[in-house]
Amino acid sequence: MAKDVVILGSTGSIGTQTLEVLSSLENSGQESFNVLGLGCGTNVELLASQVKKFHPKVVSVKSNKEREILSRKISREVEIGTGREGLDRLASLGQADKVINALVGFVGLEPTLKAIGNADEILLANKESLVVGGSLVDEKLQGCKTSVIPVDSEHNAIFQALQAGEKEEVEELIITASGGPFLSTPLEAIPEAGPEEALDHPNWDMGSRITCDSASMVNKGLEVIEAHWLFGLPYEQIDTVVHPQSVVHSLVQYRDGSMVAELGEPDMKVPIQYALTYPKRLKNDYERTNLVNLARLEFKDLDPERYPAFEIVVQAGKDGGDRPTAVNGADEALIDLFLDKKIKFGDIARGLKQVLKNLNPTENPTLENLKQTDKWARKKVNQLVNEGKLGGR
Repeated sequence: MAKDVVILGSTGSIGTQTLEVLSSLENSGQESFNVLGLGCGTNVELLASQVKKFHPKVVSVKSNKEREILSRKISREVEIGTGREGLDRLASLGQADKVINALVGFVGLEPTLKAIGNADEILLANKESLVVGGSLVDEKLQGCKTSVIPVDSEHNAIFQALQAGEKEEVEELIITASGGPFLSTPLEAIPEAGPEEALDHPNWDMGSRITCDSASMVNKGLEVIEAHWLFGLPYEQIDTVVHPQSVVHSLVQYRDGSMVAELGEPDMKVPIQYALTYPKRLKNDYERTNLVNLARLEFKDLDPERYPAFEIVVQAGKDGGDRPTAVNGADEALIDLFLDKKIKFGDIARGLKQVLKNLNPTENPTLENLKQTDKWARKKVNQLVNEGKLGGR
């Protein structure tokens, strides 16, 4: 029987690769999927081609402008929603076996909350859902039929490694980080770096924000927070190491000294397929890792001097409340300014620190509190730039 799926963020990196995996599994005759819905922002051209190929019943775009363009490009009858309401509609269709949340940023939180109770599984590639709203998601999942399967390579690797033992047997989760494009850059050059350098990731092909976050290690800080909520372990049991080859995607250390790792090529289609077919493992023709041909596997401590933003983000997670929301919102705003060349790379960590310093935290935030904090953090970043406290050197 075909599995009904909804993909939020279908025109992004994870969304397009998910559709590639679906097609591959269909073509091989191993699995069958029915695409109920697709959601995107402004990439109407790509969405139109996806609609023609996968025949969804419901789609969503950013605004009425994109809706009008899309309606002229497709010949079949499709329900077209817009904005927040459109994404919420897709997430809560109620007949989906799997909702893949591949949205980027804070915008992904509410659809995740909407999907809980409406879908059997949420395949989560939107880390902000747990970074920003971990307590809200965790509370809503209690006693609910919906399960969450992580798609991000690191958390998917931990998810797989955790099949080897019980939760109480886990000593430590170890998240690996490539080190990004600045792993060997002289320390004095990193703060002055521009977008071209930050987007030159050595291993992974990702979107602009995620690639910049990899360069600053903000993404690893966010992944530590996400792991805390996904796997229900305290921060003291979550570590991060730099692994430049990106072959070991993450590890679990058990209390008997055993260490279980998931290895493979840096190809997001592998964790996407596992999330789609779990608990089965199906065949594919993706590139295999040849251990004999590997020169070496390196592991290094994460250098806080090279990646100052990492500790800022992790500490926000440990302190809790709406602090992770402030960090996430500030980071999104800072990345936009950085990509527009209005600030330098070093301003990202400085901006995060200043935003948290100015935050009047809410310790037990509601969804509305989180929305307000997100808006405040973005506004604060722009205020800091306008006052000359960031950029303009």
